[in-house]
Amino acid sequence: MPGLMRQKPEPPPPPTETVALSPRSVWRAGWVIVGVAMCVFIIVFIVDRGGGLIFTLIISMFLAVAMEPAVRLLTRWMKRPLATACVMLGVFLAFAGFLAAFGGLLVGEIQNLVKSAPSAIEAAVAWANSTFGTDYSTSNLLDELSLTPEKIAGYVTQFSGGVFSAVGAIFGGVFNAFAVLLFTSYLSGSMPALRSWVAGMFTPSRQSVVLTIWDVFVTKVGGYVTARIILALCSATAHTIFLVAIGMPYWIALGLWIGVISQFVPTIGTYIAVVLPVAVGLTSDQPIDGVLILAFAIAYQQVENLLLDPRVSSRAVDVHPGVSFASVLLGAQLFGVAGGLLAVPVAATLSTIFELYKKRYEISPDAEASAQAATAKDDDKNDEDAEQAELPEPAAARSPQHDDKG
Repeated sequence: MPGLMRQKPEPPPPPTETVALSPRSVWRAGWVIVGVAMCVFIIVFIVDRGGGLIFTLIISMFLAVAMEPAVRLLTRWMKRPLATACVMLGVFLAFAGFLAAFGGLLVGEIQNLVKSAPSAIEAAVAWANSTFGTDYSTSNLLDELSLTPEKIAGYVTQFSGGVFSAVGAIFGGVFNAFAVLLFTSYLSGSMPALRSWVAGMFTPSRQSVVLTIWDVFVTKVGGYVTARIILALCSATAHTIFLVAIGMPYWIALGLWIGVISQFVPTIGTYIAVVLPVAVGLTSDQPIDGVLILAFAIAYQQVENLLLDPRVSSRAVDVHPGVSFASVLLGAQLFGVAGGLLAVPVAATLSTIFELYKKRYEISPDAEASAQAATAKDDDKNDEDAEQAELPEPAAARSPQHDDKG
């Protein structure tokens, strides 16, 4: 119709642009993905197959750092390799002396057990006969238990297999210990050169941070080990004097056991250290000795926690007890006993670095006033709600009933 205006047709939508990928970019992206996958596979393979060696290197590094205060002290009079050798020789002699003293205690207890085994078996058989009304004797006990020569031979075979596996584990442990000592000597002897080499991998603006972290780590680990050694000597001396006073056998071995285990086994070392002396005392001719050792250990622990430990460990390792306990549990779950031993100095290092580089801000008066005002407003609202809840409810209005009867 001529009166109607013609509507303009809408323009077609613009064509979408398609980005054409060149074959070179596709191949490049594919090779990048393949390269990343190969790197991840290599890292997993190295950690899986060489995890033992990596863990050995980590333990060796911690031991070298723990020896650093003593090595630095000896370098005033001798060269560093000779100082490292002297410190390692001293540690080896101390460890050998501890094993010799504890080995004598272990051999003596085994001999006593073997000597008392026949009488203990006789007493057990007599108790069973009197309790259950039986008529057993040691002569016919093997027949009653049906222990034939074939079964005994099978038990012996199983026992020998366990012995061979234990011997293999011992040889493996000796080899690992030798590897740890070798790497520790290398790392300790070249500690200054290693420090310079690590710092030289960073730019001059970052080298101060790297050197600070290195020095803090060395200070904390060395201080932790030094504090543990001092506390172990105090504990071993005090308990040895007490054991001599009450006439306990194997007083040297038991005193060293309490001192070393209570200080170098984190968190539960005190309880583990007391169990053995108490057991030896309770099974001796005077069982009251076990009770006396337990009482003295509890009293000494209080003295150590209140007087000795704060003065010795405050400068070396300043870690909150809760953080220390949590770090020990985490380290033990991740890396076993070694992780539990190294968890406290690592936590001390991290906390010190955090204290050095963190930013803190003063709490402004406005923030305090705002928090107090919000708390007061909340308290007033709670009081008003409580007052309204205590008021009696109004009586319901009753509407009169009208009768519609006419």
